[in-house]
Amino acid sequence: RERNPEWASEEVTALAKTLGVSSMKYADLSKNRLSDYIFSFDKMLAFDGNTAPYLLYAYTRINSIFNKAGLKREDYLGATIVINEFDEHRLAVHIAKFAEKLLQTAKENYPHYLCGYIYELAGLFMKFYESCPILRSDVSDDIRASRLALAALTGETLKLSLGLLGIPVVERM
Repeated sequence: RERNPEWASEEVTALAKTLGVSSMKYADLSKNRLSDYIFSFDKMLAFDGNTAPYLLYAYTRINSIFNKAGLKREDYLGATIVINEFDEHRLAVHIAKFAEKLLQTAKENYPHYLCGYIYELAGLFMKFYESCPILRSDVSDDIRASRLALAALTGETLKLSLGLLGIPVVERM
């Protein structure tokens, strides 16, 4: 409510429910099922660290880039990506490992592998976002389009991964 006072009460309630349930699911799935862990709402609901709120925030940050530019993320899926910067490279290589990580997760029946992958993906995206301007006026159209395509692919990978874990994405927070 404090961050978005214009939101309707129903929207705040729906977001709170999604964050609460997603946080508990993710906390369970992100731990090795053979290990003990301490149940802590404070840790589960944190917006930093390997938590559902952190991952959902990364997804909504990607959406906000496209919303701010008046663009649709879907229009950039499959577009050409040109790698010029180190953080672009790290992010792209990590995305390319998605199928391998998904197969390993399914084969070994350890959902925490996928959780670790998407946590790293979100972190790499945040580094990319900080070091590689996307919408700044001094960025060429070709570089902007490439970075938008990389952001779109990151968003789709997050959405698919979270969906596989039974966690719905939210469009804004």
